[in-house]
Amino acid sequence: MVDADSIGTAGDPSCGDHLKIFIKVNNGIIEDISFLVYGCAASVATSSMTTVLAKGKHLDDARKITQQDIIDALGGLPEPKKHCSNLGVSALRSAILHYQLQQTW
Repeated sequence: MVDADSIGTAGDPSCGDHLKIFIKVNNGIIEDISFLVYGCAASVATSSMTTVLAKGKHLDDARKITQQDIIDALGGLPEPKKHCSNLGVSALRSAILHYQLQQTW
């Protein structure tokens, strides 16, 4: 996303996966959201679902999205892949935090 208001990143050193989430915010609502991910299929799926769950939500509500919300929305994940949902949560919260910090300056 070229005109993102904020970018959040997260990585998992144990498997090498890395995620960037880009958000566009209007009146506190995530108007648009996109991502770039380097990782396995589960990382791609959880990153995508993170954007689906966050789009259209107020920043405060989006920040409350959990790993379990993502796993449930996907209909479950194999146990060894559940950690992938943490990338989405972490990158989204990072993007929201960076956006809110920019607004206070």
